[in-house]
Amino acid sequence: MNHVNLIGKISSEPKVIELENGKKLAQFSMSTQETYLDADGNIKKKSNWHRISAWGIWVNVLEDFGHKGINLAIEGKLVSRFYRTTAGVQKLITEVEVNDLTIL
Repeated sequence: MNHVNLIGKISSEPKVIELENGKKLAQFSMSTQETYLDADGNIKKKSNWHRISAWGIWVNVLEDFGHKGINLAIEGKLVSRFYRTTAGVQKLITEVEVNDLTIL
């Protein structure tokens, strides 16, 4: 099963790309925090950063309401893909593709 649930903050303004076929894609980063106890029993916080992509109606929602600093809950799946940089280097990225989102 490929299922991801995240609750966090939008950490970059969503970038909307219109493709040649007329479809729109929104891409942004999101931060989540986890709290844990270290070996000495001290409370520690750790931030994690996630690449997010959204299609369809979610692009419209993000264009209207999704701004840096907004709290979100996302349900989606992990997607990995290769791309080539302008220097010709092939890179792999993994991102969360949105199936559902809620602005908190």
